[in-house]
Amino acid sequence: QVQLVESGGGLVQVGGSLRLSCATSGFTLDYYAIGWFRQAPGKEREGASCISSSDTYYSDPVKGRFTISRDNAKNTVYLQMNSLKPEDTAVYYCAADALGFRPCVPFGRNAFASWGQGTQVTVSS
Repeated sequence: QVQLVESGGGLVQVGGSLRLSCATSGFTLDYYAIGWFRQAPGKEREGASCISSSDTYYSDPVKGRFTISRDNAKNTVYLQMNSLKPEDTAVYYCAADALGFRPCVPFGRNAFASWGQGTQVTVSS
């Protein structure tokens, strides 16, 4: 059974940092692209970052501030978030592509079918 569990969210001040974790089980992490998405109140969900066995992707709003990585031995994907802004406030979700061995770029062609429950990130000013 495929499972993804996010953790690491919380309340942080502007300019601070957080590291989100996405613990996975039920599949071989190295074979699948994992995406980080976020949804702010009243807004649509948007893709923030993605990592596959061959590439990474960052959306323009997070590029240069967020870093995605993964530890296949721990079956975990991380999202290091630095220089946080109030507009980064959202529920962050990780998701696994339904098909293996697909790159993240161009982003949007993956079929992210398995999702975690989300973790809240709040950036206060």
